[in-house]
Amino acid sequence: MKRIEAVIRPFKLDDVKEALNELEITGMTVEEVKGYGRQQGHSELYRGAEYVVDFLPKIKIELIVKDDAVKKTVDAIIKSARTGKVGDGKIFISDITGAVRIRTGEEDEEAV
Repeated sequence: MKRIEAVIRPFKLDDVKEALNELEITGMTVEEVKGYGRQQGHSELYRGAEYVVDFLPKIKIELIVKDDAVKKTVDAIIKSARTGKVGDGKIFISDITGAVRIRTGEEDEEAV
């Protein structure tokens, strides 16, 4: 099993969710986060005063998939989240050594 964490632009969440639903991947955790990378934030003008926005709003999606679904899951996220501009986000993939469904006690891939 693998954990896929994707940090994307907020307005792309519905597109990513639809793409994952088409793959029949229905379970995910979504968080509103803030951060920056190469984008380095930006300056804004508010009531005549300029201020710097260092941390930009992003959405972090976390899901666990079987090993054989990683490639198609990552491809679907990339295709649905890409705008082609700096700040589109990142995807991180890591190993999961175990999982347990609390309600039934099912373990590992059966719990996903």
